[in-house]
Amino acid sequence: MIRRLYLVLACCAAAAAHADTIDPQPRSEWWLDSGFYTKHFQSDKGLNGANRGLGAEYRFSTVAAATAGRFYNSDRAWSSYAGVFYQPWAIGPVRVGAVAGLFNGYPKMRDGGWFPALIPALGMEYGRVGLNVGIIPTYKDRLYGGISFQLRFRLSD
Repeated sequence: MIRRLYLVLACCAAAAAHADTIDPQPRSEWWLDSGFYTKHFQSDKGLNGANRGLGAEYRFSTVAAATAGRFYNSDRAWSSYAGVFYQPWAIGPVRVGAVAGLFNGYPKMRDGGWFPALIPALGMEYGRVGLNVGIIPTYKDRLYGGISFQLRFRLSD
């Protein structure tokens, strides 16, 4: 687990070293977020990868956005989340950074209660459609890691 976390952090650091810095500018955009599709690192655990759900995202800057929503998680229980994306770098059309947030609903993590998480995150947009990609590290036997994909649809400019 620690090796994977270091690998993820090393990849993010390498990407950031070759990335352009995004100039922070104010924005005001609302996005409707889908649930997630997660490709788990532990494919032998019978985890739910089709994490249906719904969320909202408010992009208040070219480098930051607030997000909140609810989804059916990998342990087949409902989870809620709230957080802030901070993506100050870009590699071509891909924004690079992380999301810091609070999650609940994972039975083996704090008995389903709220817990903080910092997740490396990528983002890309084409017109009114976007994609968030989260690289979720495994945490002991409580949270199962993977790569999560979330579709987004811009509602306003």
